[in-house]
Formats: sequence, C-alpha cells, structure tokens
Amino acid sequence: MPAVQGLIDKYILHKQQLMLAEEIPPPISTRVAVITLIAYTVIYVAPFYLSSLTRPSATLSRDAPSVIRARITSVSLSCGICSIVTFLVLTSHGNAGDATRLSGRDAIHMMGYFPVGLAETINCLLLTAGLFLGPLFEHLVVERGWRAWVGLPSPDVPRARVLGPLFQLDDWVSWRNYVAGPITEEVLFRAAAVPLLLLAHTPVRRTVLLSPIVFGLAHLHHAYEFSVTNPHVPKWQVAIRSLLQFAYTTLFGCYATFLYLRTGSLLAVCVVHSFCNSMGLPRFYGRVQRETDASEEKPASSAAQGNLLWTVAYYILLFIGAVYWYKHLWPLTESAHALVSIS
Repeated sequence: MPAVQGLIDKYILHKQQLMLAEEIPPPISTRVAVITLIAYTVIYVAPFYLSSLTRPSATLSRDAPSVIRARITSVSLSCGICSIVTFLVLTSHGNAGDATRLSGRDAIHMMGYFPVGLAETINCLLLTAGLFLGPLFEHLVVERGWRAWVGLPSPDVPRARVLGPLFQLDDWVSWRNYVAGPITEEVLFRAAAVPLLLLAHTPVRRTVLLSPIVFGLAHLHHAYEFSVTNPHVPKWQVAIRSLLQFAYTTLFGCYATFLYLRTGSLLAVCVVHSFCNSMGLPRFYGRVQRETDASEEKPASSAAQGNLLWTVAYYILLFIGAVYWYKHLWPLTESAHALVSIS
C-alpha cells in the first residue's frame, strides 16, 4: 500500500520538522527584549531634559514652538538609531539559512514598512472610527464641523478650502500631536519594539501587553513637565492625571500592537494613532449642546429640547459604534501580511 506508506512518511517528516523547530532556541530572551525596549524609551525621552532647548521650565512650556521643533529633531534621530539596532538584531543572529536569522526583506516586513498595507490602513481607520461614532456626530453635526470639511468659511477656519481640517497643520502643536508624535511613537514602540518580542518567541498575548506598558511608562514624564509649568496645581492632582494618562496610553498601546500584529502595517497604526489624537477621549457623561449662532433666534425651551435630542442621539450612536467595533474587530483586521496568527 504505497499510498498509505507515503502518508505515514509525510506525517513522520512533518513531526520531525515540528520537533526541530521547537528545539531551536530564540536568539534573544523576552527579558533581553524588554530591557532593550526600556533602553529605547530612555533614548527617546532622555534628550528632552539634556538641553535647555527641549527642557521645559516655569517660563518655557512644552508647547513652545522652539521646544517642539527641537524635540521633533531629537526623537527623529532616536527613532532612526533604534530602528537600525532592531534591523541589525533581526538580520544578524544565527548563520545564514538558520531559522533564527531573517533576510533583510523579512526584517522590513516584521518592522511594518513593506508591504505598506493601504487596504489594511483604510480598514483599521474605519474600524476605529466606530468607537468615535458619537464624537464624530457631535463634531460634524452638532458643532457644524461639516462646514469646514466642505470648504465653507467659519471662525475656526481662516482659509476656507475643501477638507479644510486636513490642512490646518500650520501650528507646531498640531504638527506634533497629529503627525510627528504618532509617527515617531509608532516607529519606536511598534516597528522597533514588537519585532524583538517576536524574535524572542514571546507569546502573543504577552507581546500585546508588554510593549504598551513601556509605551505608557514613556508618557509619565509628562507629569514632571506639567508640575514644572503648573506649580500651583497640587501634587495629588498631578499624580491622578498621570495615572489616568498611563491607563489610556497603555490601553491604546495594546490596541495599536494588536492592529500591528494583525495587519503587519506600520502605516495603519500611524494613521489610527493620529486619528485618535485628533478625536481625544469620548465623553461618557454630560449633555451635548449646540452653540446658537448670532443669526439664529430660538426660544430657550426650543434650544433645550434640541440639546436633549442631540444628547440622546450621541449616546445611542456611541453604543452602536461600540457594537460595530466589536463585531468587525476580527474581519477588518484580517490580512495576508499579518505578523502572527492570533486566534
């Protein structure tokens, strides 16, 4: 029975390959990967306080244009150095042909640079927008933000043009929050960090958690900056503010790492990060109110009734968006370029 014997031989060969793969130790340990991540964070943050150009004080805010420009230059250099280190680690361990050594193309893929993942980026953006369905309604409909998008003039848009908000990056704070910040943070904490954890054969769930914790810790230095520039604020309020920031940055980091592993696209997580920064945290309490234009003349009772309707619609859409996100989390993040299989 040659057919049966062939199946047996194929099964035995497959088992031998699995056993061989299990015997190959990872080039680095999870502990070494985490220590490297912490070192990356220090390289990213420490230069902020080594120069008077980037170090905030009671008279110099982190939002000062000179500070933002100097910090963007600093973090860009830090991200470049850390990315080169990760690439060398991925391509230098083991002998050529070993399972522990990646080719340059595979390393670039693990770091999320190629394939770019345009379709994955659109899907992730649509998925994430579901979590902000209520806030999008509040901004576009209640606050009449749609006017700026179609190019109509408004007090907030000095130069009216179609898709106006996409072009309002002429101030350094917006450039930092929506472009430089998301790109450099994702390059460091996703493209340079996550592949090291994968190289260490760190379990997927632990990978989704470890990198974001370091990402959250990297934001704790804002507590020092806030206390320096706002000395009148009590320390306990600064501590609570920092803990809340650590909580939601870590939570977002888990989400971004999940998207990164599922799509293998650095562009996708950069776009999602920028979108979330632009939206801020959704409101979970309070009433949604529309500011009355000077040209509008409505009775107080009518305005109050309208605000109540806006509020009900907001929370309904917030719930619908959460359900949409939950139901489409797996389908919209599925990709042939995924770095790992998450089930």
